[in-house]
Amino acid sequence: MATVRFVFTIDYVAEILDEDIDLLREIISNDDNLTYGNIISVVTGDDESTPSLTDDGIDELRQMLT
Repeated sequence: MATVRFVFTIDYVAEILDEDIDLLREIISNDDNLTYGNIISVVTGDDESTPSLTDDGIDELRQMLT
């Protein structure tokens, strides 16, 4: 397994894939949809976090959507 060097917020992934953000949030809300470790929660402040994806996670999501 390669070292994760970058993660992408779900908002940015929706922009990259030109998909609805709510659809993507629904898909990644189930941890079984993507390989373990491809969905990461990034803490953005006190009691705040945003879901983010690795490069592999984006690839898996893209395949799932096609």
